[in-house]
Amino acid sequence: MKKALIISLVSMLLPSLAQAQFRLNFGSDSPLRKLQMAEMAITNMYVDSVDEQRLVEDGIRGMLEKMDPHSSYTTAKETKSMTESLNGSFEGIGVQFNMQADTLLVIQPVTNGPSEKVGIVAGDRIVSVNDTAIAGVKMSREDIMKRLRGPKGTKVKLGIVRRDVKGVQTFIVTRDKIPVKTIDGYYMIRPGVGYIRIGSFGETTYKEFMTCVKDLQARGMQDLILDLQENGGGYLQAAVQIANEFLQKNDLIVYTEGRKARRQEYHAHGDGKLLTGKIIVLVNEFSASAAEIVTGAIQDQDRGTVVGRRSFGKGLVQRPVEFPDGSMMRLTIAHYYTPSGRCIQKPYVKGDKKDYENELDDRYKHGELYSADSIHFDDSLKYYTLRQHRTVYGGGGIMPDVFVPLDTTQYTRLHRQLAAKSIVMNANLKYVDNHRKQLHKQYPTFDSYLSGFEVPQTLVDEILAEGKKQKVEPKDEAELRQTLPYLKAQLKALVARDLWDMSEYFQIINEQNHVVQQALKVLGK
Repeated sequence: MKKALIISLVSMLLPSLAQAQFRLNFGSDSPLRKLQMAEMAITNMYVDSVDEQRLVEDGIRGMLEKMDPHSSYTTAKETKSMTESLNGSFEGIGVQFNMQADTLLVIQPVTNGPSEKVGIVAGDRIVSVNDTAIAGVKMSREDIMKRLRGPKGTKVKLGIVRRDVKGVQTFIVTRDKIPVKTIDGYYMIRPGVGYIRIGSFGETTYKEFMTCVKDLQARGMQDLILDLQENGGGYLQAAVQIANEFLQKNDLIVYTEGRKARRQEYHAHGDGKLLTGKIIVLVNEFSASAAEIVTGAIQDQDRGTVVGRRSFGKGLVQRPVEFPDGSMMRLTIAHYYTPSGRCIQKPYVKGDKKDYENELDDRYKHGELYSADSIHFDDSLKYYTLRQHRTVYGGGGIMPDVFVPLDTTQYTRLHRQLAAKSIVMNANLKYVDNHRKQLHKQYPTFDSYLSGFEVPQTLVDEILAEGKKQKVEPKDEAELRQTLPYLKAQLKALVARDLWDMSEYFQIINEQNHVVQQALKVLGK
């Protein structure tokens, strides 16, 4: 039976083995036979009882740890959590929430979602789920999520406390599929200039993106700022679909190639909606994978200008291998290459994930985030763009055409510590919770809020007082003066987010974002 299981597993992992005339050998020298004997010996002879499932999982992890940094194994639970955001939906009650003093505070119900349909509103506190208290009992966020989520069509009983309403109200919510957005926000940043920020590349990204493009073009968009900062990647196919919108027919977008994976090229169809107009792509050290595919295609085809800091440098392609129990192995099968032939995968030593993971810290220590002059590429990594023959480099991320250093004078030590201890976030949640109705009445539209709202000094004083309690104080008056402008901008943006959505948040905070502002200057030129 075990032999049949191994044959089944191998045939699943390597579907092309039959074509390669591969014959499974269970002789004494077979590595698979050796692995099987070790597993059987440990299971049947080891001094203590062992979890056979865990033993096999640890074995898979052990093998993958000796390979590249991106091959990985996830349990069924981890796999479900990881894929939900990329697949475009999960099943639950449909609320954005945050925890405030051990209580789940509803920030916004999802539009047309199951919670909104039964009357749950922003500011509500969920204190119980199916008669089990979740407020004031120090329940973990994960446990709360587990109780709120469930299969589509199932019902859940929620106990709700609402401001100005006595007692606990009961709502019965029928769980449903809840869409997961991968577009963080979009708006017209200047007349004729649109702005779209993509958070990740998932199953629904292209459809979301085209909805934004259609809306912005109806509002007069001619040029576009595509913000891929902090975008960690996702599906290659989604990146190809997005890049296709910018490029001419037959333009190469990306190609992949590996030891056992034959070269596969992806070309533009020439039917994109963004074939004209200026394009600026924003990246930083956290932009990776699919984000780098889009960026590399636009840069190598001389279609637009890349602004920001050197991207992460992930040029490896993983293929998911699903196991019957729902767990998954993501196995690196190929490199991907930008149109000029660059592989932008940064160097790594097989089995050494620590140095690989610390590489971004090394960039910080070497001063790269503050000066382009500290970045040095070997001449052997030199490539040329396809139309204007500009020099670009492979071997470690995508270097922007216009470098924008990290500005620590804006985001001060004081601000970083206040944010790290959640003092800013908690004060914002409390303020919005106490003033939601008043704010909506005073500022019925975002435009009126944008022009009229000023962060009250009492809110700033509250943050500073709480910081003092937690031993987070300005070292001198100069640091305090330096901190206040960006702190107030952040607070105004956070309040806007909680009253409206993320697009309004970015509309405010981007006026303080140096990379975005540099992009506007480039467009102006």
